[in-house]
Amino acid sequence: QVQLVESGGGSVQAGGSLRLSCRASRLPTTTNFMTWFRQAPGKEREGVAAIYRNGGATVYDDSVKGRFSITQDKAKNTIYLQMNSLKPDDTAMYYCAASKPEGTWRQALAQYAYGYWGQGTQVTVSS
Repeated sequence: QVQLVESGGGSVQAGGSLRLSCRASRLPTTTNFMTWFRQAPGKEREGVAAIYRNGGATVYDDSVKGRFSITQDKAKNTIYLQMNSLKPDDTAMYYCAASKPEGTWRQALAQYAYGYWGQGTQVTVSS
C-alpha cells in the first residue's frame, strides 16, 4: 500500500521560511510526477508545485513562483517544498500527492491527475 507522509509544517511570521518533506513508501513505478497541494479553510484544494520524477522538471502556480522551490531526493523517495518569503495567504494544510499512471504532465497541478495523497501538514503564517 502506498504511503505518503508529510512533515515540516508549523507556524511562522510573514517573511519567514519553512521546508516541507514528503516521504513516499511503496510508490508504483508508474508514478511519473509528484506535487504539493494546499487547502485553506473554505477554499478549494489547489496545486502549488509539481516535479517530474525522471529528469526533475518543475512547474509552479503563479502565486508561489519565485518564493517556493520543489526538489526531490529519489534515493530517499522524498520530495521537498522550500517555502521562502511566506505570506499570511500561504496559510493552509499542505498535502503531498503522487500521480496516477494515466496522469499527464499537463495536468500536474490538477487534483484529478493524482491517485495517492498524504494526510497533510499545517502551515500557518501570521502577519
